[in-house]
Amino acid sequence: MSAALEETPVSYEDLADIEKEFDDVETEIIRQQIALTAPLYTRRSKTVSQIPNFWPLVLEQAPPDIDQYIQPSDSALLLSSLLSISVSHFEAESNTPGGDPRSVSVTWEFAPNDYFDDVKLVKKFWYRRSRDGWCGLVSEPVGIRWKEGRDLTGGLLGLVCKAWEAEKNTAAVDTKANGKAKKEGLTPEQKVLKRKIENTGMGGLSFFAWFGFIGRRVSEEESRDATRIEREKREKRKATKASTTDSEGAEQEAESEPEQDGDDDGEDIDMSLEIFPDGDDLAVSITEDLWPGAIKYFTQAQEQDAVSDADFESDDEEGSAADEGSAGESEGDGEDRPKKKQRSS
Repeated sequence: MSAALEETPVSYEDLADIEKEFDDVETEIIRQQIALTAPLYTRRSKTVSQIPNFWPLVLEQAPPDIDQYIQPSDSALLLSSLLSISVSHFEAESNTPGGDPRSVSVTWEFAPNDYFDDVKLVKKFWYRRSRDGWCGLVSEPVGIRWKEGRDLTGGLLGLVCKAWEAEKNTAAVDTKANGKAKKEGLTPEQKVLKRKIENTGMGGLSFFAWFGFIGRRVSEEESRDATRIEREKREKRKATKASTTDSEGAEQEAESEPEQDGDDDGEDIDMSLEIFPDGDDLAVSITEDLWPGAIKYFTQAQEQDAVSDADFESDDEEGSAADEGSAGESEGDGEDRPKKKQRSS
């Protein structure tokens, strides 16, 4: 039985406002948690830096929502060369005005290896709000200086970086000429990328394609304006809630405001150029699961190694016993009856 909300003094806006206030509280909790746990993460980093292969072992035990993206070729690189992983809530830690604690950066440090020249790769994600109400993580592609013939992404990451630079330059020109960035079809670089994606089997794509994730095109300015407008509307509804007449007027005012274009076509184009569509989900899994649970996953790796060693020793003992038994049988071929006679005498 569905409730008829229209027959109550409660509006959908009232429910939405409560949800948004819960979100505000959760955001503040994250901000405080970052401050409280910062010394612990610093201490942990110093401690685990003394343990050889700590982070490769952590990755070996990564949960399925991370492990599913790591291909065998990725494992060969990560297990042999990864030195450390670190997560930073950079906007909260730097007290960026209007910064969101859900914005994160993930830093990967590597030893010299046969795949690329970089010793550090930093992937940043900004938590943004668009004018159509969407909220989530957006990013920019990070280039990797692959060695000749060792590009695990098959050239896709490099094409994403080129297309991104061309897109930014085009938007800058449009903004300068018209005072507003606009999107009119694909740039030549984006067309090349699109063809490459269409001609490439995206199944089993390298984990390192994650560094090419961009997400929705929501600028800092748009996010700031959308957040401000949303809060102003919420405060206005609160202020006018006292009287039914004012409340009705507020609703009419809200209804009279023009709807913001969601730019669905632009979003479809953006997603068609993504080489790692789940990049934001993977970032969340790393920052909210793998990073805080690193010691747990390392301990699991140690326990699994101990079990494997015990199984190996058990198999080895069983194999030795079987060898001895088979050796006795072969020595006793044709002499079973005399032996029985000897035991009975």
